[in-house]
Amino acid sequence: MSQAILLISCLDRKGITATVTNFIYQNNGNILHADQHIDNESNTFFMRVEWDLRGFRVSRARIAAVFAPIAKKFGMRWQLFFSDQISRVAIFVSKPLHCLYDLLWRYKAGQLNCQISLVISNHFYAREVAEKFAIPFFYFDINPKNKLLQERKQTSLLKKEGIDLLILARYHQILSGSFVKEFEQRIINIHHSFLPAFVGQNPYLQAYRKGVKIIGATSHYVVEKLDEGPIIEQDIVRVSHRDTLEEFKRKGEDLEKLVLSRAVRWHLEKKVLCFNNKTVIFD
Repeated sequence: MSQAILLISCLDRKGITATVTNFIYQNNGNILHADQHIDNESNTFFMRVEWDLRGFRVSRARIAAVFAPIAKKFGMRWQLFFSDQISRVAIFVSKPLHCLYDLLWRYKAGQLNCQISLVISNHFYAREVAEKFAIPFFYFDINPKNKLLQERKQTSLLKKEGIDLLILARYHQILSGSFVKEFEQRIINIHHSFLPAFVGQNPYLQAYRKGVKIIGATSHYVVEKLDEGPIIEQDIVRVSHRDTLEEFKRKGEDLEKLVLSRAVRWHLEKKVLCFNNKTVIFD
């Protein structure tokens, strides 16, 4: 069973919800999920609506053209997706492998609606993991002198493979602005702290020395300015003076896996809309 999904944002005004839902109803569509939000500060309306295509009177190929006059009337920014369009995903990873293991396990268990097409790393540590899950592995040696050249090679590979989403599963390289622009709002990172606190190197050591009572993880879209992209998901876990540094890391890594997998799943399910460097996450 295939569904159509509309993501919409525009200035709020009367009649938007009624018009969109009536478009679906008049064409014999059955709405499965609908969620909306109004940002009062900017008077912006956001909506996600998903409907069953069985019996829908407009063919998939014509839905966008038929809906376009409605979008124009309300000045909408909108995207149309179909549930059976499977995103092709590439995972970037360096030495820490916990997030990679978790994503590949969830993928093989059918929890992520995508095709993980390749694993890319600047180290060889992930090769064995990728091979265990039968995912092609690509190694790129990166240093300050060859970084841009290697990024161009990576970009070429990603385009050749038709990659829709890049996941930085603890990839310890800062991406160039040109690389980020190639995949705008299609790169998801996991940051091993509760941004914006304890940024930079050794966040767990910083937190440990401060005697904090909670530690966190943050998943966000990557933008050119480091660690300042729209945040998709965050979570925290309690710690205490009884925890060692290793226990801090263990708890933090467990949290990273959970936060990253949520962010990836919501992106794949078309439940995320970016606005003013923030995100709206639909139910």
